[in-house]
Amino acid sequence: MERNPQSGKRLRPVDLARRHGLSTQAIRNYEAAGILPPAGRTPHGYRTYTPLHAAALRAFLALLPGHGHPTATSIMRAVNQGMTDQAFRLIDEGHAQLLDDRRTLQAVENALHDLGVTGTPTLPARSVATPAPGPAGAPGPTPAPGPAVVSGPGGTFIGPLAGKLGIRPATLRKWERAGLVRPRRDPRTGYRVYDETDVRDARLAHQLRRGGYLLEQIAPLIAQVRAAGGLKLLEAALRDWRDRLSARGRAMLTGAAELEAYLCERG
Repeated sequence: MERNPQSGKRLRPVDLARRHGLSTQAIRNYEAAGILPPAGRTPHGYRTYTPLHAAALRAFLALLPGHGHPTATSIMRAVNQGMTDQAFRLIDEGHAQLLDDRRTLQAVENALHDLGVTGTPTLPARSVATPAPGPAGAPGPTPAPGPAVVSGPGGTFIGPLAGKLGIRPATLRKWERAGLVRPRRDPRTGYRVYDETDVRDARLAHQLRRGGYLLEQIAPLIAQVRAAGGLKLLEAALRDWRDRLSARGRAMLTGAAELEAYLCERG
């Protein structure tokens, strides 16, 4: 049976606020949002809280780093409304998103490894979800591409590059429309010319396509490579990304522990 939220030791809004470096207005806002159970009232109309409210606040603050403010709010609101299954579903979705982010990171790391970028760890293939078969005409498995393709000092044309990657020129044109490669045009012939950066991006896109990723999923990763200034510099960004995912996973564990304590407090 659920406990009465007003039972036990009385706490003032300032008591809850000071313990967590919050303002009393924040405590009132949390109550209004359903993050905290409804407060009791004194005969003069002042809010009073109990250790149950303190446990709810601890749970919410612990959920924040792993799930973010909107989801943490929805979790606490569902619990306070007695819809624990809804709260658990939201938590499950957070873990599923974390797993998807880990798989994306692993795909990039494996692609960099296949491209010969040193220092990039490759996780066992069995830990990656098997991608669904792509549409007809999608590039299939081919040997990992070798060194960058260069047809001359000005770069390489679409035919030689497509041949080296084992794909059709039409695929490179499709990737260009999706923003994955940005070849320049020869001013005399109008032919596409791919410089070393374009070849790098094409090779990375090819590796990710082989891993089952869609063009719209690859585009932001290619943009990150460009923003980092190349594959080597991207390694530092990937290490930071991996660290942030690990921190998020640990934060989810901490949030789950505090939420469990709150659920036990509610009875």
